[in-house]
Amino acid sequence: MNQTRVFLIVAWLMVAILLWMEWGRDKSAPAPTAPVAAQTQGTVPGAAGTVPSANVPQAPGNAPAVQATAPAAAGAPRVTVTTDVLRLVLDGGNVLDAELLQFPQTKAEGSPPVRLLTEDPAHPYRAVTGWTSQDKSMPVPEASGFTLVGDAKDFVLAKGQNELQIPFVWNGPNGVTIRRTFTVNRNEYAVKVKDEVVNAGTTPWSGYVYRTLDRTPTILSRSMTNPDSFSFNGATWFDNDGKYQRRAFKDFLEDGPLNQQVTGGWVAMLQHHFFTAWVPQKDQAANYQLSQHDGRDQIQATGPAFTVAPGSTASTEARLWVGPKLVNQIAKEDVPGLDRVVDYSRFSIMAVIGQGLFWVLNQVHKVVNNWGWAIVGLVVLLKLVLYPLSATQYKSGAKMRRFQPRIAQLKERYGDDRQKFQTAMMELYKKEKINPMGGCLPILIQMPIFFALYWVLVESVELRQAPWFGWIQDLTARDPYFILPVINVAVMWATQKLTPAPGMDPMQAKMMQMMPLIFGVMMAFMPSGLVLYWVVNGGLGLLQQWWMTKRHGSDPVPAPAKK
Repeated sequence: MNQTRVFLIVAWLMVAILLWMEWGRDKSAPAPTAPVAAQTQGTVPGAAGTVPSANVPQAPGNAPAVQATAPAAAGAPRVTVTTDVLRLVLDGGNVLDAELLQFPQTKAEGSPPVRLLTEDPAHPYRAVTGWTSQDKSMPVPEASGFTLVGDAKDFVLAKGQNELQIPFVWNGPNGVTIRRTFTVNRNEYAVKVKDEVVNAGTTPWSGYVYRTLDRTPTILSRSMTNPDSFSFNGATWFDNDGKYQRRAFKDFLEDGPLNQQVTGGWVAMLQHHFFTAWVPQKDQAANYQLSQHDGRDQIQATGPAFTVAPGSTASTEARLWVGPKLVNQIAKEDVPGLDRVVDYSRFSIMAVIGQGLFWVLNQVHKVVNNWGWAIVGLVVLLKLVLYPLSATQYKSGAKMRRFQPRIAQLKERYGDDRQKFQTAMMELYKKEKINPMGGCLPILIQMPIFFALYWVLVESVELRQAPWFGWIQDLTARDPYFILPVINVAVMWATQKLTPAPGMDPMQAKMMQMMPLIFGVMMAFMPSGLVLYWVVNGGLGLLQQWWMTKRHGSDPVPAPAKK
């Protein structure tokens, strides 16, 4: 198999994978239909697995999944909490609204900030935490049962202040009090939620804490021109086996209910560039469940169970992340697997490559302070690393170009006898020390890099609305004037002209001639940052190939005179 045929196979494989990824996005999209009827797998008491008790020597039985309560009534205490990065509306059990103050919805001047959690009746999205019990006679606080401590209704992080605490309380009829404290910090998207149970009564008190993410999904337009439709949109979690799991809610019935006991994990809802996550206390077990209710998707961590004796106390903490997929910020949380919410791929090896590429990209950005030029810098670094391989590729190509007259003569001599022609051509390669496979390895190595970078550019919120220069004002959106895709076609065409094609039949030749146009059409609808990478990579490759051809190609070797 010669180098050109290998390139042709690889090129068509790339086309197939890109089309498959596009099909996968469509397949994972929420269907644009009316809300489905209630589907409540795992919501019947006793259906869930046993959640270990926090303060008693034996488990209290099966923890029921809890359907998130409706938002608090208009008279319930609501407060607004404002930091340098977040504006939250909460009532003690429900985080009803969350604005990301440093992320405008569009690049237009005066654009409002992104609302990740919202009370919008068209697609409500909230985080909920409350308590429940299997003992129906046991008084417990539902999410809307907490009252604010004090009279303040607005909490604002003042200049020079690094932390705000918002206290709530629930007073039960049997002497049990639960003190809940929300804590927010400067430049952080993780909200700490601590519950302290104090039993001043005369009888033991038992209950489960639950933490839920509840949303009616927005129906997205699924197309290659809509960046918001690129990423996975659904539920994810991290389990006891150290595995990152994800599930689109459309596959809820098909894949079966989630029912796992996990210690040290987390549950999350993902969308393009942003996510919410509950991270329970790492040494306390919880039962993870998925459910659907009246068109709303839910993922929930229920537990641990507590039995608090008279005169005793117990506490449980969790973090609620509500914000962007910022790699450096997520790393500071020191939560195993949480970095996988930046979902570079469902395949672990591709995710690792993606994480490595973003690390390099981030380091270059620290120097050039522009994500477009950081992409250019990344290409240059990759070219330097791969130079020994690509040099071998281009030297082999230059030699093959020199011997084109000899190969043409062999083809003429053997006519349609492909086997004899291939045998004679391989003998020529062996005699002249030409490696026809010399150009394959660099192409194969670049394939995973290309696809990993595709997801890096799609997923990285750092690049969201980031300009390069001139007409490219958003590297995660397509080129508005298709200039980069056209340049890419020209680069591919010129490269093709410099690439030797020994022994290629007419059908293969036609397919090769189509490749620049096919790639050009595909690239026209891809993120401009990815096309920039491909143009710079192809341009440097073309320059290197031209130089190697000039240096090692010399004059063509004439075919021997016919006898």
